[in-house]
Amino acid sequence: MIGNDNLLEVNDLVKWFPKKAGFLRKNVGYVKAVDGVSFTIRKGETLGLVGESGCGKTTVGRLVSRLIDPDKGHMLFDDGVEGKNANLSMLKGHELKQIRTQIQMIFQDPFSSLNPRMTVKEILQEPFLIHEMGTKSEIDDRIGYLMRAVGLRPEFVSRYPHEFSGGQRQRIGIARALTLSPKLIIADEPVSALDVSIRGQVLNLMTILQESFGFTYLFISHDLSVVEHISERVAVMYVGKIVEIGTVEQLYATPRHPYTEALLSAIPVANPEIKPERIILKGSVLSPFNPPPGCRFQTRCEYAIEKCKIEEPLLREVTSGHQVACHLFSELKLRGIEYTQNAEITG
Repeated sequence: MIGNDNLLEVNDLVKWFPKKAGFLRKNVGYVKAVDGVSFTIRKGETLGLVGESGCGKTTVGRLVSRLIDPDKGHMLFDDGVEGKNANLSMLKGHELKQIRTQIQMIFQDPFSSLNPRMTVKEILQEPFLIHEMGTKSEIDDRIGYLMRAVGLRPEFVSRYPHEFSGGQRQRIGIARALTLSPKLIIADEPVSALDVSIRGQVLNLMTILQESFGFTYLFISHDLSVVEHISERVAVMYVGKIVEIGTVEQLYATPRHPYTEALLSAIPVANPEIKPERIILKGSVLSPFNPPPGCRFQTRCEYAIEKCKIEEPLLREVTSGHQVACHLFSELKLRGIEYTQNAEITG
């Protein structure tokens, strides 16, 4: 059974993509995009999932939303039915369609994720038509309410996506995710394609909407300065593995994994007189295609020892709510940054 406070529990999630080569396109191995990932998301919270491009974080989001099927693992979701939980990994057909009303996505590029041949009204009413929910007047009222909620005028529903700016298109994408009142919204790099000047506006809007509607976020990003402001807890991924999980304060102030320390050192400082000491990672990123045994970070870690090349570190709890996968976590004194989550998001 899933914990009372948890909306989602992911256990040992795996997704390997076959790699084919040669004239006959034979399978020569697997790209281990997600390789044994486990985490929980509590009801009403925002869990930030961070890491470099190609680490597997977007694949995790698509697995949780069941846009792609997992190869292994369990994803238990509290669907509101007393005494039972939905195993997202096993759902098919009608059951999967029903659960999708409770799990929605906000995509990275608001232009490519909106159908250019449909008006805003057609885009926002499509979820209701697919799931056969609401009368025409109820749908129209809901669309008008959502347009106002995301800061757009209801009369704009007759326009097409190309008639809006990037920030306005992303607001439409957010409204579409909210149409069926989901419990979980997976936001995959929702502001990375937007101008810096409007990122803060969209992030503040997402925070306000969460407070108003009471849903939960899985917020996927490579930008730790963004994740710091919007998340309660953060999970750090590296080459298909989660290497550290903790509250924002734990992770940013007292990181326990060398990779987290390096990521934190790259966060820009607003004060031009302060020159942060960036940690430049040497070596090459270990390939997710049939990776060798041991720690995935071994090729870039300045602290690596022989054990790191032989034995894979397990994710273990070091303090309450703070987990890390590192053989040397108790010996290292890593540098964090000042905890500033309460600061207002601007820009």
